[in-house]
Amino acid sequence: MHRSGFVNLIGHPNVGKSTLANALLGERLSIISPKAQTTRHRIFGILNGVLAADAGIHAREEQTEAVPAAAGTPYQLVLSDTPGVLKPQYALQESMLVAVQGVFEDADVLLYVVELGEGPLRDERLYRKIADSDVPLVVVLNKIDLHQQARLESELALWQERLPRAEIIPISALTGFHTDYLLQRLVALVPECPPYFEGDALTDRSERFVTSEMIREQVLHYYDKEIPYAVEVGIDSFVEEENLIRIRALLYVARDSQKGILIGHKGAMLKKVGTGARKQMEAFFAKKVYLELFVKVAADWRNDRKQLKRFGYE
Repeated sequence: MHRSGFVNLIGHPNVGKSTLANALLGERLSIISPKAQTTRHRIFGILNGVLAADAGIHAREEQTEAVPAAAGTPYQLVLSDTPGVLKPQYALQESMLVAVQGVFEDADVLLYVVELGEGPLRDERLYRKIADSDVPLVVVLNKIDLHQQARLESELALWQERLPRAEIIPISALTGFHTDYLLQRLVALVPECPPYFEGDALTDRSERFVTSEMIREQVLHYYDKEIPYAVEVGIDSFVEEENLIRIRALLYVARDSQKGILIGHKGAMLKKVGTGARKQMEAFFAKKVYLELFVKVAADWRNDRKQLKRFGYE
């Protein structure tokens, strides 16, 4: 008996969707930042494993059909990380919202990630789609390590009242608390099905995409205000040799004034971005990396449909 399915994450910005996806995968696939709008694309992370017999997966008492305890159950979970739900202010964010809406098309399980104290999605139409969907729904109460037990108990009751059909699971994606139980429940909820991807696949995205995201994560880390949101990264060349990967990347900004800020005095800021990204790449690819970064202006690219398509958003 093999279980496979698409587990699609949805929620507001900064609730920990990418941190949770990475925690379940055991790999740092999705980039993470305390800044909002870190995730721009829908990204599949592929988790293969075998659930031990003593994991004891069972359905909740109120479910009509019990799921038997797994006896060495092989599984493949395709975790779909998505941009945070927000009201679009420009064309890029409209494209990001389209990526979010895609989670309803192929979900075997919807994973609605929330923080304690937050209300339902501000996009009422999307919230109703979550509530009315006929696929299994798991509400993940994340960041419980930051709150008292009494607060957690009241939030559990509140979300069960808001979404009666949902299974509510409190976790801390950052510390890993209760993520093992969440994994067990997800395996139990996906259908019996052969795997969708080869066993050694980690993501549906290319090495070029993963590389560009590592660079963008460093931009989010080192810059404030508008700069992180005005930067897009393109990989001009990616050449893999036996013991070395040579990468040439272009960082696009929306205005001329942003170019100098991104580069910094005598290139100091851009060098920090390159050093941080290169270290991540070497850890990820287990090879030495030679990375070159260049900055170009792509005027108002966030509102230019043609440029958005070139960057893979449309």
